[in-house]
Amino acid sequence: MKKEIEVKIYSIASSLTESIVFLEEIQGIRILPIWIGPIEAQAIAIKMSGYPSPRPMTHDLLYRIISQSGMKVEKIVIDSLKYNTFFSKIYIKKENGDILQIDARPSDAIALAVRVGCSIYVASEIFEETQVINKPISEEEVADFKEKLKNFMTTKDILGEQPKREEKDTRKENEDEQKTDNK
Repeated sequence: MKKEIEVKIYSIASSLTESIVFLEEIQGIRILPIWIGPIEAQAIAIKMSGYPSPRPMTHDLLYRIISQSGMKVEKIVIDSLKYNTFFSKIYIKKENGDILQIDARPSDAIALAVRVGCSIYVASEIFEETQVINKPISEEEVADFKEKLKNFMTTKDILGEQPKREEKDTRKENEDEQKTDNK
């Protein structure tokens, strides 16, 4: 059995085309960013804000079907990472005590978890396989992190510099091109 680390939602950041949900370790200092769709981010944010929806949204409907069928969502687990895509499972307890494991996108699993109030877990090896952010510690780090969240545009902005691959120096070529263009 994989070791699971309990997490909670630290923050959600969105642009017009993409969103990131940041999951923080409850007993640690790491934050895991997961890119999700803006619609799923909105579904998570609406529930977290306490805004009452006049009609059930998709995840509300799913929750009602599960609970009115006599079952209970026990937990969700983000359990693997393949080709830069996260995978998760929703664990549902049936009336007889059996546990169903349902494959789900992490964004849908998290949207369901915030509705039912169940725990969210991440398999420990995911923290080793992907880039994570350490929680800010100083006031300066907190301010810097908040600014990055407000203005995020690229992975580099969120995660910082990545190890450089060998790249040829294009500065000289760019200068030569500009000189040619100016003639």
